[in-house]
Amino acid sequence: MVSKNKFLLDIRSFSKYTPFKFDELVKSRHSREGGNPCAHNVLKRMDSQLRTSGMTVMKRTFCDVVKFINFILLIIFIASCSTPYRSPSGYAVASWYGFEFHGKPTASGEIFNMYGYTCAHKEYPFGTKLKVTNTINDKSIACVVNDRGPFVQGRDVDLSYAAAKDIELIETGTATVRIDKLGRDISYIREVKYLSDSGPFTIQVGSFRDASNASRLKTGLELKYDKVYITEAEINGERFYRVRIGKFQARNEVQKLGRTLADEGYNVFITDHEEKI
Repeated sequence: MVSKNKFLLDIRSFSKYTPFKFDELVKSRHSREGGNPCAHNVLKRMDSQLRTSGMTVMKRTFCDVVKFINFILLIIFIASCSTPYRSPSGYAVASWYGFEFHGKPTASGEIFNMYGYTCAHKEYPFGTKLKVTNTINDKSIACVVNDRGPFVQGRDVDLSYAAAKDIELIETGTATVRIDKLGRDISYIREVKYLSDSGPFTIQVGSFRDASNASRLKTGLELKYDKVYITEAEINGERFYRVRIGKFQARNEVQKLGRTLADEGYNVFITDHEEKI
């Protein structure tokens, strides 16, 4: 007969066994004790308890992992909510333009003044006020979008000479900047003017004596719109280059695009479409 104390001392080695190996301990102990039913029953109970405790530990571990993942997701969610969303602000590559375009019309129709605080952007509506900060020296300026560009790949905003000078961009030519949208001057929103009541229609966005001005406006419009073209017209002996968009049969269709362009700040005339010969 096995004494209780001896059995407990011997069973201390149970911690070395997993629940899946404990049957080996049971068989070994049972044979060594000559088939002692007491030892066998105690070992069976220990086996059952160990299996149960093992499953409990596994369940608790899994639950702890799930709780930890949920906690991390909650922290990420709170962090995203605590930071105000200022779309579409962010980082961009800035360049500048000046002497070559001074005195020429911008895409909005305004005359470019290199000493004014304006800029060209590919997407912002005209009249959008931006705060532009040079990330190298933390200097910033406020400027108004009144033109389209830049047209060089990898650049996002063209500052006027004065704006670029204030944030020390002249010498480097380009720099990574932080752009924050401050609002918009709604006086840049235009009215749609109608020069025709029957189709087919087209939209005229600009008319210039200088072909290069027309070409520059066309390039700016093509950043967003399709079927932009230039036609030539002679009026009182002077040649004009007209920048136009599309051909429309339905009045409501041309009105919709005309309103979009006018809201963006373009001068819009809806007129007759003239077939090219």
